[in-house]
Amino acid sequence: MAYQLIKPAPDLTPFVRNIWVFSETGDEVQTSLPFFADGFPGILFHNAGSRFTIVPHTKVMKPVFIYGQTLQPIEIQVKGSFTIVVFQVYPFVLKSLFGVDPKSIVDACYDIPDVEAAIAREVNTELSEFRCVIESITSGLLARIKSRQLGFDPVVKKVIEQILATQGQVRLHTLAEQLWVNERTLERRFRSETALSPKQFAKIIQFQNSLTQLSVRDFETLSDIVYKNGYADQSHFIRVFKSFTGKTPRAFVKV
Repeated sequence: MAYQLIKPAPDLTPFVRNIWVFSETGDEVQTSLPFFADGFPGILFHNAGSRFTIVPHTKVMKPVFIYGQTLQPIEIQVKGSFTIVVFQVYPFVLKSLFGVDPKSIVDACYDIPDVEAAIAREVNTELSEFRCVIESITSGLLARIKSRQLGFDPVVKKVIEQILATQGQVRLHTLAEQLWVNERTLERRFRSETALSPKQFAKIIQFQNSLTQLSVRDFETLSDIVYKNGYADQSHFIRVFKSFTGKTPRAFVKV
């Protein structure tokens, strides 16, 4: 399986963090793609038809859908050749751009018929040409952005930026003081826009950085990951890692 990371068009960068493309050309290959909490919902396109299944939900998804915060580990299973394009959007986008309550699709998905129809008109889903898909989704999103009165909460946006900048290692009470809001108000506003508390989002970003370090074997001992990513101790790190992946760090490395 091949994969690519593509940066979105400049007009989309306030809304889309990354675009991922996964592809396979083998007709008899069985592919499993694990997905863990990363703090970002998204838009997913695939051309795998009924061969595309999300486990453990055992749900066959439409060619285009949006998904919410993924807190429980899932796996996408595809048999044969496929192209998957994922637009990873910022956590506040679902509510402002699609009018979807973020809490309603935590660990779930939501069909977007108008975007699906626009893509279907321009893309032959039997083909694997992902650039047409990216252009089509980009056009659909830009049209939606221009046609809506977007009401992003600037405080929530600033908190997200700070959590990302510090890789999840930020003192939220200090951040609340800097933004001139109390912690309870900050949590309420953040949860309304993202379905997560600021602490949950920071915990996920912290986990993702440790996951990357573990995946590329950028460590000598687990303690290196523990202290670089701000965990209290090794048992704390193992507990958090297992809650998001279902595996201990050592078991994950052996897979």
